[in-house]
Amino acid sequence: MALTKTLVEDKIEVVGDFKAIQIRTAAVIKEDGTELSRSFNRKTLGCGDIDESNNWVDSDISAESAEVKAIAAAVWTQSVKDAYKAHLIANKPV
Repeated sequence: MALTKTLVEDKIEVVGDFKAIQIRTAAVIKEDGTELSRSFNRKTLGCGDIDESNNWVDSDISAESAEVKAIAAAVWTQSVKDAYKAHLIANKPV
C-alpha cells in the first residue's frame, strides 16, 4: 500500500484589465495509483505594486513554475504595468 501526494498546477488563468494570473493547484492523494482525494488551493499574482514614493516594483515570480513565468512575460507588458501603476496612484488613499 503506497500513498503518494502530487501537486499539479491544473488551471492557470489571466483575468482582468491588468492581467492578473490566477493559479489553481491540485493536491492529489493516490493509493497504489488509485486517486483517493483531490483538494485545491488558489493564488493570484499581479504584475507589481508601487512603493510609498509611487515607484514601480515588479512582482517577484522567481519561485513560480516555468509556465507561469512564460505567461507573465507574455501578458505583463510595459503598457499593462504603466496602466496599473496609474490606477494604483489614482486610487491611493490620501
